[in-house]
Amino acid sequence: MIVDFHTHVFSPRIKKNRSKYIDSDPCFAILYSKKEAKLATADELIASMDKNGVDISVILNIGWTTHELCVETNDYILESIARYPNRLIGFGAIQPYSTSAAIAEVERCVKGGIRGIGELRPDVQLLDLNDKEVMEPFIEVVRKHKLILLTHASEPVGHQYPGKGSITPDILYPFITSFPDLTIVCAHWGGGLPFYALMPEVKKAMSHVFFDTAASPLLYSPQVYNQVIQLVGGDKILFGSDYPLLGQGRLLKEISSLDLPEETKSLILSGNAQRLLGINKA
Repeated sequence: MIVDFHTHVFSPRIKKNRSKYIDSDPCFAILYSKKEAKLATADELIASMDKNGVDISVILNIGWTTHELCVETNDYILESIARYPNRLIGFGAIQPYSTSAAIAEVERCVKGGIRGIGELRPDVQLLDLNDKEVMEPFIEVVRKHKLILLTHASEPVGHQYPGKGSITPDILYPFITSFPDLTIVCAHWGGGLPFYALMPEVKKAMSHVFFDTAASPLLYSPQVYNQVIQLVGGDKILFGSDYPLLGQGRLLKEISSLDLPEETKSLILSGNAQRLLGINKA
């Protein structure tokens, strides 16, 4: 089995009216203003999964800045997981500053089968992760339903790219320590956060933190896999493609080429995701 923990889909309406949503939301504008930035529907994702041998994908939303856009796009994710219940697992978007409306939206999404919240974009959503007045009620409902929180993460050094953002390890770590029992997935290798696991207190604090490989070939050399495995363990890494930014095949080929024990590859490609999501082994 192969589980892709990081993909994005949008409704045909958003694909058709891209310019409208670019004008409506800064997160969408940053990511999709360029014509070459791909948008994919759930049907297109399924076709790509079939082509590349992916069994299940987690479909993520993005960090919309308004509650209304979160609700609209969550509707499509709910519709998609209902159409493909054995192939797609949905994560919803929330704007925590919407307070009671955000909590109600989490409850609505849970009833529709959502398994997590993400991809959170705190910087673009103007969200202070250390604002306890806003974050604690939000995290409380996430914990209540045993949801996974997936957040964007970015590197404090290196090249710039659309959507890189500023959610660097120094921003993520205080949030992680504030909610030590929360299951968190940090996208894009956590922006380098695993490298700080050489500090014993950091490794201990990250006992419920996982890292996905989304867009890895655009960010790191393949050596990143061995390094992160040594630092935090192969049981903390989740295969994620960031489809349609990258096709699943490119990352699968890279992982296949690595000199890793088959057991470790299996954990990265499916085992860890199966454990987190409660997917029966096949």
